[in-house]
Amino acid sequence: MTIAKTTSAILTKDFLQSVPNNPGVYVFKNSKGIVLYAGKARDLRKRLASYVKQIGNPHSKTGVMLSHAVKVETIITSTENEALLLESSLIKKHRPKYNVILRDDKNYPYIKVTISEKWPRVQMTRRRSRDGSRYFGPYSSSSAMWETLNFLNRLFPMRRCKGRDLKKRNRPCLNHQMGRCLAPCMELIGHHEYMEMVRHVILALEGRNRKLLVKSKSEMAKASKSLRYEDAAKYRDRINAIEKTLEKQVIAAGNFNDQDVFGFAQKGYSVAIAVLFVREGIINGRQSFFLPEPAGSNEEIIASVIERFYENDQPIPPEILLPFEPDDKGFLTQWLTATRGSHVYLRVPKRGNRLKIIEMANHNAEQLFTEKEKKEKSWDGLSAKIQENFHLRTKPQRMECIDISNIGGKQAVGVIVSFESGEKDKKNFRRYTIRTVQGANDYAMMQEVLERHFSKISDTKQLPDLLIVDGGKGQLSAANFILEKLNLHERIDLIGIAKEKSDEGEKIFIRGRKNPILLARHSPVLLIIMKIRDETHRFGITFHRNLRAKDHLRSELDSIPGVGPSRKKNLLTTLGSLEDVKSASTEKLASVQGISQALAGIIFTHLRKNPETS
Repeated sequence: MTIAKTTSAILTKDFLQSVPNNPGVYVFKNSKGIVLYAGKARDLRKRLASYVKQIGNPHSKTGVMLSHAVKVETIITSTENEALLLESSLIKKHRPKYNVILRDDKNYPYIKVTISEKWPRVQMTRRRSRDGSRYFGPYSSSSAMWETLNFLNRLFPMRRCKGRDLKKRNRPCLNHQMGRCLAPCMELIGHHEYMEMVRHVILALEGRNRKLLVKSKSEMAKASKSLRYEDAAKYRDRINAIEKTLEKQVIAAGNFNDQDVFGFAQKGYSVAIAVLFVREGIINGRQSFFLPEPAGSNEEIIASVIERFYENDQPIPPEILLPFEPDDKGFLTQWLTATRGSHVYLRVPKRGNRLKIIEMANHNAEQLFTEKEKKEKSWDGLSAKIQENFHLRTKPQRMECIDISNIGGKQAVGVIVSFESGEKDKKNFRRYTIRTVQGANDYAMMQEVLERHFSKISDTKQLPDLLIVDGGKGQLSAANFILEKLNLHERIDLIGIAKEKSDEGEKIFIRGRKNPILLARHSPVLLIIMKIRDETHRFGITFHRNLRAKDHLRSELDSIPGVGPSRKKNLLTTLGSLEDVKSASTEKLASVQGISQALAGIIFTHLRKNPETS
């Protein structure tokens, strides 16, 4: 590893000569050792030398990054592919300010097909994970996603119940009686036939409706020929529904290729990216990203976007359309081809339908800036009203709210929720279990959480402009005591929101004022404060409920003689849930690995005598 250690020494001629012409990764750090930017290169010396001309340039994103850098480290790798993997690992670990980190502008929903399960099901999710399932989307409109899901449920009666419910059934559910499920729980459909239906669902979600149409017509003909007229009628209805769907879809390209189309827009140091998903010539989805301060040339940025976009199991189409040539196109093509398992073409269209769809993607990217500016303008006006109504020092951009949850002082927890410019800032949501307070004392619990929370924050930029407490004068006074103790009372504004028993509705309490502030029920200022308070309450209740469920599970199984962590895990893994363990016979309990017939009898007796289970 080669390191340049001071600002004056960074990227000097002597340093560059010490860097080898090998593939590898380079990392720029500031004076505190914080990673500012991590990049990969086919030739480390050549790549680092290209930064020299950007030093001292205040009008360049790279120049701004270099002005904060005092150290650069290089790590040599054997191949470019190793460099890509290492770069990705470093970015995930350090999340550098100037790297391309794809944070979606919205938490768009996906449709998930659980193909790793014996009897797969289709469901909505907002989170992708490597669980063996197929994910389709994201859908920019929730209503469009639900329309698609309902369409699939009408045409393909797959199961909807969860896996643990599947095991417990001794008769088909209501969905089967309504013709919306083929009851795989009772094996009223063969596994091969069910999986063929799953394949049809995947074809529909991939946008291959024409292929699905051909398959359905073939199946209808077979059913009719075999005198299975009821099945033939179902295929006929499916064909009609697919044809109606095809009529509504807009052809985006003159061919029926599968493509991902990247749009690019730039304003100041910021970059917006829009990706259009084209399947069989039809646009069936969009995803967009906003990059505040990415370092590097536009060619380097688009290359980084492609790498980050496809490294997390995102399906790779055979053709990717780009607004301009990416940096190191040859390596990108090789990596995408190896990842996909067949050739991938990176194309920069100059004319025709491909150019038109690139222009459409660019327009979508430009629209992100328009939407962002409208949102900022709207929030700027609302934050000014919040400042005016509550007599705050500044217009609040960052607001936090605290909530305490407990039952008679037991299993007490606290949460703090953060909002930035009126939007949830989930990465800064925090959970705390109460450590020092015994009994039901909400004031002391709040003080413990606030002291622990704010004591951890060393950077004043991470402090909220406004702290909201759920309660009246007592809660406000308790919170203010901690702010004064930590010397933050002049830095953080504070309000309390309390719902009185009278018909006056919500009341806002502020420091130094005896009487509460009453706002109109539909006041935008009151609505945003209520929204933050309600989200905090939801977050706290969920945390408390999950904690109680874990404690309940722990207390019931851990109190059984002879059942340790390993056997408890085997019981829950094999039988599905605590309820399944409770309802199991001694024979079924004894079938679990590590559970003898004698121990099965002890478990069976204990769970029926234990008052917690009654």
